[in-house]
Amino acid sequence: MARMKRFIPFIKSNPVVSVLRLQGVIAAGSRGTLNDQALAGLIQKAFTKGKPEAVALSINSPGGSPTQSSLIAARIRRLAEEKEIKVYAFVEDVAASGGYYIASAADEIWVDRHSITGSIGVISAGFGFTELIERFGIERRVYTAGKSKSLADPFRPEKEEDIARIKALQEHIHSGFIDHVKTRRGDRLNTEKELFDGSIWVGDEAMDTGLIDGVGHLVPKMKEVFGDKVKLRPYAMKRPLLARFGASVIGDAMTEIEDRAAFARFGL
Repeated sequence: MARMKRFIPFIKSNPVVSVLRLQGVIAAGSRGTLNDQALAGLIQKAFTKGKPEAVALSINSPGGSPTQSSLIAARIRRLAEEKEIKVYAFVEDVAASGGYYIASAADEIWVDRHSITGSIGVISAGFGFTELIERFGIERRVYTAGKSKSLADPFRPEKEEDIARIKALQEHIHSGFIDHVKTRRGDRLNTEKELFDGSIWVGDEAMDTGLIDGVGHLVPKMKEVFGDKVKLRPYAMKRPLLARFGASVIGDAMTEIEDRAAFARFGL
């Protein structure tokens, strides 16, 4: 019957909502992570296949690459505006940092009462090995053309100018993140709150900030908006064929460790 409706003009089909699953760390080039190249086809299908009434983003991400976050969010917004389709974001465990960047590409953001949102900031971390290599009598030799080419070398003592340069880069990225959130959330933001210092909020705590629209889950919310007969059409990244047969166990294990470490920053 559902198939026949497509060809009978006076019978109205049930509304369709595309559900785009965005799970994991945001990083360029790594298998199993969220990035613009891996998601491009899925996002395109979510907005174009079957004439959806809306696109729902099911997000569970602790963040990652600011560039990939920006590219994914921009792709979602381009298609939403081109197709005139409303976008809803539903947060599971966490949509923090880059995860929130993507969530704020939606027109509305809904969370679970235990979801973590926010972390609007930029972080850079590393290690210093200068004392370690000295202990073993190892001499570091680096030759560069360009005085800033060897920035924050972990095998050399920290330089004040390197720290200043890194902080300047972070401030530039942070400013872009803030502009994106302000553009997307507009006058819903509570300007009396400190929203952009990297703080996180749990569940409806974020309501007072204006960073979310409320507590609500994907299926009941979509039924509330589009009716009980709404059809949810899922789209999610697939594991590579060889990985499904265990042909890349080491790579998969390392990706899993990195993912768990990223989620662990939020106690997850």
